[in-house]
Amino acid sequence: MENNKQIKSTKVEFNISNIFLEDLINKIDNKNVAEVNLLLSKLHISDVAEVVSNLPEKKRFELFDLENFNINPNVIVELKNELQKEILERITSDRIVRIVNSLESDNALQIVENLSEQKKEEVLTKIPLEDKNILEQTFSTYPEDSAARIMQREFAAVPQGWTVGQTIDYLRETQELPKDFFEIFIINQLNVPVGSVASSRILRTEREVKMSEIMKSNKFLIPAEMDKEQVAYNFEQYSLFSAGVVDKNNHLIGMITGDDIVTVIKEEAEEDTFRLAGVSVEKISDSAFSITKKRFIWLTINLLTAILASTVISAFNESIEKVVALAILMPIVASMGGNAGTQTLTVTVRLLATKELVSSNVRKIISKEFLVGFFNGLIFAFISGAAIFIWFQDIRLSALIAVAMIINMTVAGFFGILIPVGLNKFKIDPAISSSVFVTTVTDVFGFLSFLGLASYILNI
Repeated sequence: MENNKQIKSTKVEFNISNIFLEDLINKIDNKNVAEVNLLLSKLHISDVAEVVSNLPEKKRFELFDLENFNINPNVIVELKNELQKEILERITSDRIVRIVNSLESDNALQIVENLSEQKKEEVLTKIPLEDKNILEQTFSTYPEDSAARIMQREFAAVPQGWTVGQTIDYLRETQELPKDFFEIFIINQLNVPVGSVASSRILRTEREVKMSEIMKSNKFLIPAEMDKEQVAYNFEQYSLFSAGVVDKNNHLIGMITGDDIVTVIKEEAEEDTFRLAGVSVEKISDSAFSITKKRFIWLTINLLTAILASTVISAFNESIEKVVALAILMPIVASMGGNAGTQTLTVTVRLLATKELVSSNVRKIISKEFLVGFFNGLIFAFISGAAIFIWFQDIRLSALIAVAMIINMTVAGFFGILIPVGLNKFKIDPAISSSVFVTTVTDVFGFLSFLGLASYILNI
């Protein structure tokens, strides 16, 4: 009860108290492994992973160096990739073998993937030959982001001629089945899945009934080579809890469950966030030089596009010299256009990712975004025009910024959708580079429309 009270006291962001952490660190310092094991055993595995993640690096390694430290293998699975790699590199290959042997195949595969080449080789030589062959075949046959890399090879499958009673007896007596599963796959003599039955349906059906009579046909089998992002889309689209995975011969080789998909969706969202900012996924362990190198390419492209926008400005340097207010006001037009373009771009990338934007509706959506940009242009033309008149008491400047605002925000809406759609058509990920091009277009058109109109309206 004492520990529970501590957990509810002053909290930090990971929901475990500072008092709890200090208590754990004290036990680590005293090498009191029995109390460490007892303290952590009272927590959920996800909370243990959070505790490990938030320990000082030195104490974290001291924890894993404790002899007889009893860590739940699933805690290792819950750790972030980089931290998982650090800990796996720290502990012995024999200990990793014990961890791998106690996990379901999808989690075991993840652990082995995160090992250094030397340690991977050591571990593969010590695990059962059948498991070794399966892992090596998966690594060599299927791409890193494929369905086969996230599936588990443990699943429940029975012949279509079996009765409910036979199936229940099989499920009770067989040890190799996964701990949790939502459906039982029905297969024919060639190991080709022909249907599935929810486990709840089996429990509510009489023993004499044939499985083929209560099964539903398999409409959502996942090819092992399918990209995991597409798998996640299928799960979301068809509200799946689990799905069978088949090889090129349509043989059932594994199963993907909803918890695997949650992880995929989280990873893909993080990737898209990084890409929209023009950076690749960075690791905590990356050096400053390594990160600098990764960001250099997009910053270079940004520099070139900024020079392009500056070239447009330089063409009107005489006008700017005559009316200093132009230098004050032109960033407003470019900035509003850039923000409007980014809004449209973000929505478009999301529509493409969820496959809501398709060839049949692309013209309609482009037209709609064009109108949204135009309507926003009208609204902010009125607001900015009024503000500029109050500021400078010059109706010509007000008219200038109003017309430029309409033009640039309309252009922003149009290109904010056209650019990612165009990149997607050429099989280029629109999340990677769209923002650079959209920002360039809005800057160039913003400066060009504002300064070009200034030369005409102000007669300079």
